Amino acid sequence: MGPVYLPRLLEPLLLRAASDFPAVLVTGPRQSGKTTLLKHAFSATHRYVSLEPADVRFAARNDPRGFLALNPPPVIFDEVQAAPELLTYLKDAIDANRGAKGQYLLSGSQNLLLMRTVTETLAGLAAVLTLPPLSLREAAGAAGGSLPWEGPERHEALRSLSLDRVWPTLLRGGYPELTIELGRDANLWHASYLRTYLERDVRDLRQVGDLSTFQAFLRLLAARSGQLLNLSELARDLGLATNTAKAWMSVLEATHQVFLLRPYAANLSKRLVKTPKVFLSDTGTLCHLVGLTSPEHAAHSPMSGAIVETAVVSEISKRLWARGLEPRMWFWRTTAGTEVDLLVEAEGRLHAIEIKQSATPNPRMARHLVALGKDLGDRLDRRLVVHLGDVRLPLGDGVIAVPFAEV
Repeated sequence: MGPVYLPRLLEPLLLRAASDFPAVLVTGPRQSGKTTLLKHAFSATHRYVSLEPADVRFAARNDPRGFLALNPPPVIFDEVQAAPELLTYLKDAIDANRGAKGQYLLSGSQNLLLMRTVTETLAGLAAVLTLPPLSLREAAGAAGGSLPWEGPERHEALRSLSLDRVWPTLLRGGYPELTIELGRDANLWHASYLRTYLERDVRDLRQVGDLSTFQAFLRLLAARSGQLLNLSELARDLGLATNTAKAWMSVLEATHQVFLLRPYAANLSKRLVKTPKVFLSDTGTLCHLVGLTSPEHAAHSPMSGAIVETAVVSEISKRLWARGLEPRMWFWRTTAGTEVDLLVEAEGRLHAIEIKQSATPNPRMARHLVALGKDLGDRLDRRLVVHLGDVRLPLGDGVIAVPFAEV
């Protein structure tokens, strides 16, 4: 029996991109399923070459022309960030046969260095797609990918996201190995993953000298997931220079371990200078870093609200990436402290989401959304309260309560 494959929402876009561009790059964190997706979609037509083994990496770096001659298209080059020098010569190979589509399929884990190299060498020649860990919908085997403001999607498989299954799912997170192999020890897996991440990706980026302090930095960020990011305070707690903390945040963003959500303002420049919120990208990583080891522990911990908020924000961003859209998401907060957890721009319209860990929605949960509606007026389309229950119902003033399973 071959390895289990869970269909990915990105697959149709990947196939379309391969028919439109000479090269396609699939980027995302380690172990998110990039290699599996490429092999599943193209094993019948493309050879597979991993650049991770030392001898292969050496050949690609030291004799790129010869390496490409020995590995002609159509071909999959996996972990291409291990030999970024190859991309310059790849451009020459593409230029020699510009009409051929989908000849070079690339995967890579380190967004910072890889994207800079791709931008410099393959601009206009390569489609760049992002594959995060599994969404809850993918993990449940549910077809389709409608977003919560697009209407209810009653798929039988989504029953696995009912209240009694939410916390075990959030505790394990979205990495395919843990989703498919339910017997794996999630805590041990995440510990191993983070150790590999620290020893490989972080060292490769050459911006971190003390890995133990960097790991402490990551744990402090996890404990603040869903909160405003104060890098000066974090740096002070760890005895770091603020510029060092900023550089480390760049590393974490580049390797898809965290993402920032900025406050919404009609003026774009104001959005960029105000204090953002920080989120861990995967709820399993988050739970591991803050020491939560059982569903019951996670559900009743002081972090439970932050975990649910992290899950919803992450789910929506995954759905947008699957459509080839860079997530345009913010939170909304007034000087008086009124706050809405998430604003999403899609197809030119703004949608607002308030996130509650309660399974019993009530009209009081809609009060901030009502205030937001008055503030944004016609710029705002749908207003939703996402909750852990299983009912979809109106809460008044145009606000709809939506089950977590429909996110």
